[in-house]
Amino acid sequence: MTRVAIIDYGVGNLRSVEKAFQAAGCAALLSGDERVLREAERLVLPGVGAFGACMRALQERGLDRLVKERVEQGVPLLGVCVGMQMLFESSEEFGPVAGLGLLRGHVRRFAEGLRVPQVGWNQVHQRAPHPLFDCIEDDAFFYFVHSYYCDAADEEDIIGETEYGTRYASVVARGNIYGVQFHPEKSQAVGLRLLLNFAAIAPEPVR
Repeated sequence: MTRVAIIDYGVGNLRSVEKAFQAAGCAALLSGDERVLREAERLVLPGVGAFGACMRALQERGLDRLVKERVEQGVPLLGVCVGMQMLFESSEEFGPVAGLGLLRGHVRRFAEGLRVPQVGWNQVHQRAPHPLFDCIEDDAFFYFVHSYYCDAADEEDIIGETEYGTRYASVVARGNIYGVQFHPEKSQAVGLRLLLNFAAIAPEPVR
């Protein structure tokens, strides 16, 4: 059984995420094969580019239904960058465009006057202890590239925040659903540690 499967739905260069897991010492496989994704112990949903294009590509392959089914089964799911945004109900990027609706809230553009995309290193303030943050210092720097942010409706889902014109959710967690707005694969040692932490989280009991 594959320990971590990275969902390949034809958007962007996803090999970097696969290589980052391997560099962290965790076996991971990039695959768009439903059989592989249904057998994996954990799933990673990356995302690069526009929200709508990512959702469309996922839906065209029927992988949106697979993601929801596996989450319902208690399988840990990690959304990365646009993958985190897709966990929410909708995005206003070229929209509104519906997301997976696994978390309540909407994706919004940064306010006028801010340079977008936000590109570079920024800090993540840990609002609550969580296994994703094991051996990661509070206010550690991670690498971001995005023009939109997640406006989470449920405060308890926000475990990490970042300041860029406004304070926004940069790490979320609810049950077996996790999301990070930054790119762990580009965040050097601290990013690799977060991926390793995700790989160590035990699956939820089957509902």
